[in-house]
Amino acid sequence: MFSFSSRRVGFGPRYRRIAGALALVAASIVSNHDIASAQGKLVAQYTISVAGITIGKSELTAQIGGADYSASATGHASGFLSILVKGEGTARVQGAVANGVLRPAQFTAAINKDNENSQITMTFDGDAVTELSAQSATPDQDRVPLTDAHRKGIMDPLTAVMLVNGSSDTMSNDICQRTLPIFDGRRRYDLDLRFNRMDEAKTAKGYQGPVIVCSVKFKPIAGHHQSSPLVQYLGGGREIELWLAPVKGSAILAPLRLTTTNTIGNLVVDADQFEVTP
Repeated sequence: MFSFSSRRVGFGPRYRRIAGALALVAASIVSNHDIASAQGKLVAQYTISVAGITIGKSELTAQIGGADYSASATGHASGFLSILVKGEGTARVQGAVANGVLRPAQFTAAINKDNENSQITMTFDGDAVTELSAQSATPDQDRVPLTDAHRKGIMDPLTAVMLVNGSSDTMSNDICQRTLPIFDGRRRYDLDLRFNRMDEAKTAKGYQGPVIVCSVKFKPIAGHHQSSPLVQYLGGGREIELWLAPVKGSAILAPLRLTTTNTIGNLVVDADQFEVTP
């Protein structure tokens, strides 16, 4: 869910940035604790809307093999995705599947906005970043400092977007009882999930059936701007819900929908396509 295109509507730049941040949260609210024997290709396309008006699109492609995996996302955002992708951007991760767990080896992102280039490369050993290059022309003033500890016990955004642990019972309430530690090369944050309810959902292409709905809380830790309106919006106690659907043929789930309440109108990230092929 990192590839975005947006069009001009009656919402200011700040609100479009907030929408992009919520899309990133949707992309990141998943875990890779137990992939089991899942193998295949996931293709998901999402529409982002506010008060029923479409303001963006996103797309993700991920492939899981018996011994390795990869995921990639590209897009043109024009300032819409403000945490990972601004302008034209690409992101990719590759790694190994070991003992039913996704282990990233390298994550890269390249972003270009208004002739300002940003490059991020992370090399992993287990759940820790051993090498990091984060070059950007954007000033780093007012950022909460990052330390070496913030690079340990984490997952990159694209690995996080892959799959959710399903255990023996794919639709178990326990799926929503966890904290996800995310590091994107510049920012470290947690996403706390709690079980809300069971529901039903249908996409235009690929899925119809039960979903688990989790409540989500965003907790910034380091690397963010203290005065960021996005951080204040996401961390301000707003009601955020994530809908998770089971991936056919495996004991895993993936994001189908994300909603957050707002006085202007609910912001919704909704899957139009959710398909898994061998």
